[in-house]
Amino acid sequence: MGLSSLFCATALLVSLISSSATAQSPPAPFLPPSPAPAPAPHFVNLTDLLSVAGPFNAFLNYLLQTQVIDTFQNQANDTKQGITLFVPSNAAFASLERSDLGNLTQDQLKSLLLYHAFPKYYSFSDFTNLSNSNPVSTMAGGQYTLNVTDSSGLIHVASSWSNTKIISSVWATSPTAVYQINRVLLPLAIFSSDPPLAPAPAPAPETTKPSDVAPPRSEIASAPKSSESSTSGARALPYSSGASLFNHLVCALFGSLILVL
Repeated sequence: MGLSSLFCATALLVSLISSSATAQSPPAPFLPPSPAPAPAPHFVNLTDLLSVAGPFNAFLNYLLQTQVIDTFQNQANDTKQGITLFVPSNAAFASLERSDLGNLTQDQLKSLLLYHAFPKYYSFSDFTNLSNSNPVSTMAGGQYTLNVTDSSGLIHVASSWSNTKIISSVWATSPTAVYQINRVLLPLAIFSSDPPLAPAPAPAPETTKPSDVAPPRSEIASAPKSSESSTSGARALPYSSGASLFNHLVCALFGSLILVL
């Protein structure tokens, strides 16, 4: 009986100790559900976009020629800031003299193209606040800056020699924004004076009516005199002949008288 009682007491003691330890252990922490992963940025192929989105062949050709297109593409795909690109239309390039861009060095042409981009993504609504941060640095760096103005939703992007306006939004999904502008941005660092515009086509010659053409001088010289002038000339001829005849008669009469005497 003594051994059995001791075994029961030991088992009861172990059970009490286990229950006490279980009661004092803290509850497992509650873990909130993990947030959904952020959507991946939507990259765009700038070469394909500019090829089909509008009349941007002139600008795209310059980007491909100088390989600046690779710089823009890397800025869009490989940075957190993204890119904002201002693309002049073909008509904007046509309004410039060909010599304006043809005389630029390769480095100047690259700077001109980089001047058309901000190294950060800006949606259309961001331009309102951006206008308070002028001048805004471009991807050309240094003194290649632009001024942004927002006038009742009409956005202008001004350089030293051109005050362009945004015509439309071609693409505006982070990290890439592409906007069409109506003029080429011309920096003072490249152009010391305002480049002349291409001459306007000559107007078609005006057709003149036959009645509006002045008569030749030969016709004026051979034109008949007025009736009054003709009449005066006709009267002068008989008067001259009659006076001569009268003088001859007087002379003959006078000579006869002298002979008689």
